[in-house]
Amino acid sequence: MRNNLLMFLLLSFGISASAQNPKSFSLDEAISYALGNSLSIKNAQIGIADANEQIKENKAIGLPTISANLGYNYYFKLPVSLVPAEFFGGQAGEFSKLAFGTKNNISAGIEAQTLLFDWSYLTGLKAARAYRDYSEEERTLTEVEVKNQVRSAYMPSLIIEESKKTLAKNIDNVKQLRHETSEMYKAGFVEQLDVDRLDLTIANLETELSNLDRQTQLIYNALKLVMNYPMDQEITVSDNLDKLLIEASQEDLDGKINYTARPEYRVAERGKSLNLLNIEYMKSTYYPNLSGFASYTQQGQSDDFFNNNIWTDVGIVGLKASIPIYSGGGKKAKLHRAQLDLAKTENNIRSLERGIWLEIGNARIAYTNAKVRVAEQQKNLALAQRIYDTTQIKYKEGVGSSLEISQAEQALFQSQQNVIQARYELLLAKVDLDQALGK
Repeated sequence: MRNNLLMFLLLSFGISASAQNPKSFSLDEAISYALGNSLSIKNAQIGIADANEQIKENKAIGLPTISANLGYNYYFKLPVSLVPAEFFGGQAGEFSKLAFGTKNNISAGIEAQTLLFDWSYLTGLKAARAYRDYSEEERTLTEVEVKNQVRSAYMPSLIIEESKKTLAKNIDNVKQLRHETSEMYKAGFVEQLDVDRLDLTIANLETELSNLDRQTQLIYNALKLVMNYPMDQEITVSDNLDKLLIEASQEDLDGKINYTARPEYRVAERGKSLNLLNIEYMKSTYYPNLSGFASYTQQGQSDDFFNNNIWTDVGIVGLKASIPIYSGGGKKAKLHRAQLDLAKTENNIRSLERGIWLEIGNARIAYTNAKVRVAEQQKNLALAQRIYDTTQIKYKEGVGSSLEISQAEQALFQSQQNVIQARYELLLAKVDLDQALGK
């Protein structure tokens, strides 16, 4: 019993400890998780399933339908017909009342009908399949939008984590310098002011690090939201700027624009196909259609429900042709409206092409500028690091001041932050370029 209790406590502790450990996601893992849990994608998949059902629904219109019927009538008062009385020896001009039929009438039958030819039916089937393709393209577009949302929410976490690492490293360096300065103060080589300035620098850096820690939670909450991840569970990111900073190819920067790589362009093209099919459908309503039918019915009649039933049967087979002649101009108006919809869609596609062209051009320029900015900021950082190192040497040799150290520190810290920001902007520019190219 004691061993079982100990095992239970160990398992409980293990479960509790694992629950407190945040799950780490790379960018690809975060995207994969979002694609599997996004409610928008699930709705898009429902749309595809609905499109498949529409295909079945439209297909059923042209298939044979069979129905059975069963009826019973009881005439508590039989209908009366008037016949000339002279048929029965009466006077001319007079009428006699005769009741025809039986009190009980039972009928049972089966009927079948099918569409033999209808051009609008065939066009409707093509339109239903085209709508399914349209729904699939919409799902692809939704997946791309979810990916972009995850990328946009994932990137800020990288600059936060990079800044925190740089700040922690700077705090350690300043603390080391503070220790050395404190020893120099004890030996009488520097003033208390020099130590106080370093203490103030450390305090400011630690405050900034605390602010970044608080901002990290906000950024992770935004990431969990777009991933549809449980908001009450903690996550971290495993990628970094160095891993995700992949240089754009020359083809990406000056290659020919491929509009069909963009899912929204493909959706627009599918929409145009639906417009064309709608026009074809409107034209097909001018054509005649042909259907066939068959029925068989048995009828029982008697005055006594249980005895002396007389059964008769009727069978019929036929064809029915429907030939449109005049619809009051309604069909013509619908056809014109479908043609206007097509013209509007074509204008929208041309407008989309112009927008994509401008978006790609701007993204290429932004990426090139961001790449140049990173190189410039890295040069500035190297210079600031060299100045800081030189100032430290002068300070330790007694020919420099703590004010110079403080100024060199501020310049170095700012240069470090500038490099991080420039690299982050380059990463965003690459993401925007990939999105513009439809990758």
